[in-house]
Amino acid sequence: MTAREENTPIMEAGMTGSDISGVPEATAELDGAASLLRLAMLAEELGARRAGDEAKELAVRIAEGRFYVACIGQFKRGKSTLINALIGEPILPVGFIPVTTLPTVIRFGKQRTARVQEGDGAWREITVSDLKQYVSEEYNPENAKDVHGVEVFLPSPMLATGMCLVDTPGLGSVFTANSAATRAFIPHIDAALIVLGADPPLAREELTIIKDVARQVRDLIVVLNKADRATDAEKAAAVDFTRSLLEKHLQRQIGPVFEVSAVERLEHRGPERDWGRLVEALEQLVKNSGRQLIWTACERGLDRLSEQLLAIIGAERDALQRPLEESERRIATMKRTIAEAERSMRELSFLFMAEERHLSDVFIDRHKAFLRSAAPQTSREFEAVLQSISRGMGPSYRRKVMRAAQEITRRCVYPWLRSEQEEAEKEYRRVAARFVQMGNDFLEKIADAGVSELARMPHALDTETGFRIRSGFSFRDLIEVAQPASPLRWLGDVFLGLVGAHGVIKEQARQFLAWLLEINSTRVQSDVLNRVQESRNRLEAEIRKLLHEVSRIAEQALTHARETQAAGSSSVQEALARLDNLEHEIRDLRSQRQFSSPARSIAARDAPPLPEASGNPVPRG
Repeated sequence: MTAREENTPIMEAGMTGSDISGVPEATAELDGAASLLRLAMLAEELGARRAGDEAKELAVRIAEGRFYVACIGQFKRGKSTLINALIGEPILPVGFIPVTTLPTVIRFGKQRTARVQEGDGAWREITVSDLKQYVSEEYNPENAKDVHGVEVFLPSPMLATGMCLVDTPGLGSVFTANSAATRAFIPHIDAALIVLGADPPLAREELTIIKDVARQVRDLIVVLNKADRATDAEKAAAVDFTRSLLEKHLQRQIGPVFEVSAVERLEHRGPERDWGRLVEALEQLVKNSGRQLIWTACERGLDRLSEQLLAIIGAERDALQRPLEESERRIATMKRTIAEAERSMRELSFLFMAEERHLSDVFIDRHKAFLRSAAPQTSREFEAVLQSISRGMGPSYRRKVMRAAQEITRRCVYPWLRSEQEEAEKEYRRVAARFVQMGNDFLEKIADAGVSELARMPHALDTETGFRIRSGFSFRDLIEVAQPASPLRWLGDVFLGLVGAHGVIKEQARQFLAWLLEINSTRVQSDVLNRVQESRNRLEAEIRKLLHEVSRIAEQALTHARETQAAGSSSVQEALARLDNLEHEIRDLRSQRQFSSPARSIAARDAPPLPEASGNPVPRG
């Protein structure tokens, strides 16, 4: 979700380089921001607090003339490094594992600082050096700290004209919550930097999310990063494949594919490649499309939020106008449908548990196969390392060989953890799809029963959502075995070292290696199966919650209608008139923005005069 900005005055002093106050051409943006603020007030009047908060946040962004260029792509494409290179300093954390855990907005500011928004909605300033504590997978795995927004302020010339770069979590990693965070940010994207690689050029999940982004934004800048790691032939093949696939699925041309190496640019080495052209493309985006991107964001927000408010108004009106008996009948029908859903869910639960037992057997077999393959491999690697460890004092030698056993096992177990999680999640999605479809089917039944206020509810469950809990796996290094605290063990090691009996310690280290592998691979298996079981439990709870929420909303509407009708027909008429006024004002806000768009103003100014002999108006723009 976007960082909340309600504490920031819309026209605060010293706003970004895209300060639009007092600029005649910016009237449309100021009008749009005013419309959003008015929409926020109407949302509060209707009790739609979330929609009101989002309208306020967007109003601030529009008034300040800021638009979001999001960096999206598969994990380990180098998105964070690319942004660091664009702004000229290593602000965002990077690493060899999937790093970014939630969208991070980098925007212009006179001072180099950062802030995070915590679960209660309050913003707290942090130092830029502490950024990794909140946005990295290492320190905040799958956003365990419940951070709702992260913003970094930099006095960067590239950001001074309103463009904000957004670092999004990588797609396709084992951390499924990160992909979900990127998907949730899609409605706020104004333009996109699509960061790809040569191997593979374009993954399935990348293509899916690019298509989703392309449905709402026009400007897509495609970057082939890590060009220093591929041959000319590999890069040419990747560019051709990317271009043909994107143009086929997006049904439009995508423009140039910029070949760059963000690492080389950040370290000021190597050939420039297409770096200058990429920077120029971003500058042209600001110059030629900046204002239109801001206005389009305003239009999207007005459309989306006003739709929500109009749905609420429709629900309130229907509840007031229909007889109470009819509302009661509909609620009774709804409850019967929910009871039917509960029964079906119990039946499916037994099937799901049978699938879980089958999965358990499958992963037990996979665990055995892993040990058959990994045990000889780790043993050979360990023997090679033992040859390089110099002998010395017994206690020191024990620490070295035991540490080597831990590192070798860790390097072996973690890749297997990723592959097992991916396989388990694929199987979980296959089975969970039946639950999701059942939940959506019942939502459709409720809507078909004539509950008009719930017509937007069907298909509220996402069939693509994977595991619903984070991995609980942690590598157990058995430190109490590797470095026993017993004084007798220490004296024994001293003696073994003095007499040159290091072979005893070696043999214990070999046994330790096998033990480490067995214990941690078993923990991987347990973690994967636990995620399947707990995710199934949470999915069931999610479906039940959604179905009962439908019932609660309808009963609440009935209660309000009953209270209003009990107060007399005049109260009902007043309530209906109030709803009519609110609906008229919301629709008026939507229609007004269609005639104040910067593009329309430019088109009207530059359009040729209408032909005098024409009986019909000629479309403009």
